[in-house]
Amino acid sequence: MLEPSDTPQPDVPLLKNRDFLLFVICRSFNVVSVHALTVAVGWHVYQISSDPFDLGLIGLAQFAPAFILFLLAGIVADRYQRKRIMVFCNFLHIIAVSLIAALFWYDNVSVGAILAVLVLHGAARSFFHTASQAILPNLMSTAQFPRAVALSSSANKAAQLFGPAFGGLLIAWLDDGVYFVIIIAFIIAGTAAALISRRLKISAPEPFGLETVVGGFRYVWHNKVVLGAVSIDLMAVLFGGVMGLLPVFASDILHVGPDGLGLMRATPGAGALIVGLILTQIPSPRHMGAALFISVGIFGVSIIVFSLSTSFWLSIAALAVYGAGDMISVYVRQTLVQIATPDNMRGRVSAINSVSINASNELGDFRAGIMAGGIGTVGAVLFGGIATVGITVLWWKLFPAIAKVDRLDQPL
Repeated sequence: MLEPSDTPQPDVPLLKNRDFLLFVICRSFNVVSVHALTVAVGWHVYQISSDPFDLGLIGLAQFAPAFILFLLAGIVADRYQRKRIMVFCNFLHIIAVSLIAALFWYDNVSVGAILAVLVLHGAARSFFHTASQAILPNLMSTAQFPRAVALSSSANKAAQLFGPAFGGLLIAWLDDGVYFVIIIAFIIAGTAAALISRRLKISAPEPFGLETVVGGFRYVWHNKVVLGAVSIDLMAVLFGGVMGLLPVFASDILHVGPDGLGLMRATPGAGALIVGLILTQIPSPRHMGAALFISVGIFGVSIIVFSLSTSFWLSIAALAVYGAGDMISVYVRQTLVQIATPDNMRGRVSAINSVSINASNELGDFRAGIMAGGIGTVGAVLFGGIATVGITVLWWKLFPAIAKVDRLDQPL
């Protein structure tokens, strides 16, 4: 549990909560930097090798460490001061970006060397993401937490939208000077984390052993609210993956070219951001458990509409609804999981939640790609949408405790 002196004060308005604002600054600059780095490295590696396969390896180099290290990341977040983990991870990012910049200065740079540095970068992302999820409930009262999730999720979505565009502009303006700007952004993120004033130290971590390692899985399995919330997201994104096939829709189905593809990729994020900002203005929404299932169902229906559409603007509308449904799901799920989990378990549960999201995104695109080769692109996406709606109905019956959740600012 937290030390008594570190218990957040319930009467501090959220937008005047210094630690929460520093947290949002830290995560926003981190996310912008991560996405800008991915764009910059992808561009420069392709200029060197002209091999699209290397672009896939860039994604794998960043994802694999997160998948391999998620258990360790959760244990570390439950045993050590989480803001220090966030500071240290940003320091590792700075080292990684500096090494990448130095490698690109050489005329005969090895793509393998770049990928090796990206593994370090990916490991830092894993620990940062887990610690940042686990620390958020410690920065405000339980009553303020649902709104804090909406605000931080909106800021995170805005950073995800801004990061790739920012990276592209920096490449156009500065070429390999982009990496120096990214380093500055990571410095800002690390400084913001360091300035969080509360110690937030776990006063009595569990003795290390097998139970510590598997404790997160055991807790998720026995807590049906947490299990249902984590697993429905895993299954919905696994079957509802659309983003990986957007180039096919843009080129062969809607015939809108790269400009249309760019708009299609941005639209889900824009829809999510709008809904996230609306959620910040609702002080205490009701019937949130049912809202989780309804939002996932809407997510599935939007996929069905998108798969069958031959109109570009109808497809854009479906993608906006797709992003909006996903944001509501994220808002409810993250709040449920964090509030229902005791602080000394929150790191490990956050790690499981994080890897389920990341793995389902990667596997969702893989599932869609494999099925598209067998039944066609439209059929693969249509199947995914129908499966998502079916999973929503099934999970509502399997996890009735979630449907009974009313307000998120009350203990479960």
